[in-house]
Amino acid sequence: MSLLTAASLGLAMALAEGPEEPAAAVTAFSVSGYMQADAVAWSQRSVDELDPSTGAPLNQNRFLIRRARVHGDVSQGPFSAVAEIDGNTIAGPSVRLIEARVSARWPADGPALAVLSAGLQRIPFGYEVRLHARDRFFLEGSQVARALFPGDYDLGIEIQGAWRFLRCQVAVMNGEPTSERTLPAADPNAAKDVVGRVAAVGTIGPVGLEVGVSGLEGAGFHPGTPSTKDTVVWRDVNEDGVAQLSELQVVAGSPATPSESFRRFALGGDLQLSVPVPALGRLELGAEVIWASNLDRGLFVADPVARSRAVRELGFSAGAVQRLPAGFAIGARFDRYVPDADARDLQGARLVPFDSSLSTWALAASWSWRRTARVVLELDLNDNALGRGADGAPARLASDSLTARAEVAF
Repeated sequence: MSLLTAASLGLAMALAEGPEEPAAAVTAFSVSGYMQADAVAWSQRSVDELDPSTGAPLNQNRFLIRRARVHGDVSQGPFSAVAEIDGNTIAGPSVRLIEARVSARWPADGPALAVLSAGLQRIPFGYEVRLHARDRFFLEGSQVARALFPGDYDLGIEIQGAWRFLRCQVAVMNGEPTSERTLPAADPNAAKDVVGRVAAVGTIGPVGLEVGVSGLEGAGFHPGTPSTKDTVVWRDVNEDGVAQLSELQVVAGSPATPSESFRRFALGGDLQLSVPVPALGRLELGAEVIWASNLDRGLFVADPVARSRAVRELGFSAGAVQRLPAGFAIGARFDRYVPDADARDLQGARLVPFDSSLSTWALAASWSWRRTARVVLELDLNDNALGRGADGAPARLASDSLTARAEVAF
């Protein structure tokens, strides 16, 4: 066979087979999770009684499952999706979707310079809100974080980028976090919250450093009320069981009031340091401060329309964790939250400034075995100014507690 004939035959076979198909993209799938079982050994707020309004038990000395989460992650090329389910017994057995988002990254290979995500995801504000519950040293977040960003997750779209030592996250979200007390994971108004964080991450010699600035601008919602009719009330003044004209009283109805939206915002700053300590381990230092207006959605829901004035909130936290050999660690954190900086209290015939602050000293010790198991013992010394004495005057409310946690991850 001549060379020309062989070449012609090879070309014909190649054309018959068609062009070579590209290799299919590799799909990666992983499943992980963890469970946190708590034992509240002692709580000053505990009472062997039921709440008269809700019927919920007021006893706090109990065993409970704080979190039992399963996380699934799938990716192919530049695209990925994650979903996480949470179960707990905080207020009875419950299971809920805690995270569900789809993402696209650029570039597809190597370190990502930009990632676009949509769905139910973490709120990109501050340091503590963005930190996963399993990665926190202390049992729960600070009171200011739980008040302003209850549940840590919200629905929206987010873009994040990284360049050298800079990190940036910007999101447009509903503004109704998953654990909000009024409308969790819903959105009653068309306005959306814009929230984001810019941070610098790096090292200075052996010291790790992260500095971040966060902001939020959005609109809250005040629900309107329907109209009511006139009603007749009978008060049996002489207790004879017979209705008399003088004992009948007309209560006038009220017109409907429309729903309203109101402005809310927040500014925050955070600082994290990691310093090696000879013969001990790494010392982790952190501090965060948040100034906000009309943003409380978890502890004391802010409604400036109902109060006829804006509600200013202020909170900060500062803590230190010393990592020790053999998996041991100790830490202390102080946090303070002022839900209403302009609070007033009626004492006698005068309105006087009222301290509405809540503060906590959290003292904790833990032991970890690799990344699989951890045991934590934490004493919370709570200073609560919202109590009342026998005479009705403001008093400190005793609410200290001691909690042990066992955690296992897979």
